[in-house]
Amino acid sequence: MSGVVTGDAVVLGLQPARLPSRALAVLIDLVVVWAAYVLVMIGLVVATASLDEAAVAAVSVAAFLLVLVGAPIAVETLSHGRSLGKTACGLRVVRDDGGPIRFRHALVRGAMGIVEILMTFGVVACVASLVSERGRRLGDVFAGTLVVRERMPAARVLPVPPPPPWLVGRFAGLDLSAVPEGLWLEIRQYLTRARELDPGVGRQLAERLAGQLVARTGTPPPAGVPAEAYLAGVVAERQARDARRALAEAGTGGGVGTGAGAWTGTGTGVGTGAGVPGGSGGGGAGVAPAAAVPSGFSPVVPPVQPSAGPSAGPRTGAPPASAPAVGSSREDGPPATGFAPPA
Repeated sequence: MSGVVTGDAVVLGLQPARLPSRALAVLIDLVVVWAAYVLVMIGLVVATASLDEAAVAAVSVAAFLLVLVGAPIAVETLSHGRSLGKTACGLRVVRDDGGPIRFRHALVRGAMGIVEILMTFGVVACVASLVSERGRRLGDVFAGTLVVRERMPAARVLPVPPPPPWLVGRFAGLDLSAVPEGLWLEIRQYLTRARELDPGVGRQLAERLAGQLVARTGTPPPAGVPAEAYLAGVVAERQARDARRALAEAGTGGGVGTGAGAWTGTGTGVGTGAGVPGGSGGGGAGVAPAAAVPSGFSPVVPPVQPSAGPSAGPRTGAPPASAPAVGSSREDGPPATGFAPPA
């Protein structure tokens, strides 16, 4: 890896491309460019058959410059440093500070490439790339560019072996808050590669790591437990705690609402009234008291069946038509009007 410092004083870790990968990318580019140049020249020969020799020479030089020099410069400028060969090999041209190149960088690289690659058959470019610490050719030095590897192989992550079954849950009460992340990383690396180490060296390393873990937790391992099994059991306990914490955070959600009655006030009424739920998300419901009717109104009773007794006068002070009568339900029939029918 090469440390590249940006304009904001940020160090970037980039892996410069070496000669084999760069040579393969240049070979792919040259095959494509020369194939295009041959096709263009065949078309020009047919098109300029009636011209004189000076015109044919001028057209040939122009085609050489446009196809073999101008085309690679245009491709690198438009693709920000990715030609066809570099894309196939996972390479990219960047500035010294890690930023994308521009036209002037591609122009200098292309102009120097005529001398380094075309005129000397790549000898100068190979020597300069071998001598340079970052594998740069002369075109990169003059342009202030660097060819880096854009595709990096994925790191192989080995799983931590599980502890013995008789140790599962033995460290549930262990305080792991004082163990630093660096020590956890060393323990994980040891457990994943314990089988590749020499038995004596592995045992000494496990005892050293177990001693550091005991110093951080303040609790020695159970009697008769090997150091490697102790480390595996503690790591398994930490992973179990992390998993439970992640599940608890993922399962937390939803609010608890509170309900409020639809009517507030004083008075006396008939029956019981239920408030309209006022909260959301928590399923709360508010219950209004039985006598909860708007202030200033008289209670309303449902209509009664006709009888032989004296007629009942109309009730006054009924609530507005838009408000439901307390104690009434839509299942009981039509809403109460506030009047009793005559006998």
